[in-house]
Amino acid sequence: MKVEIKDNKLYIEIDLQTPTPSTSGKTLVVASTRGNTVTAAMIDGKPVTIGLNAYIKP
Repeated sequence: MKVEIKDNKLYIEIDLQTPTPSTSGKTLVVASTRGNTVTAAMIDGKPVTIGLNAYIKP
């Protein structure tokens, strides 16, 4: 995952994966950080933490 702050906007770039069933089986996950991830992006000298799930409904 690539994270960048530019012009007061947060840009997140993450690789897509082959749709995989979620734990509940209700959706198909296409991108995930698999929990919270501390990034190199900083706000007020503190790192930004991101938890991201992108999914589709079957």
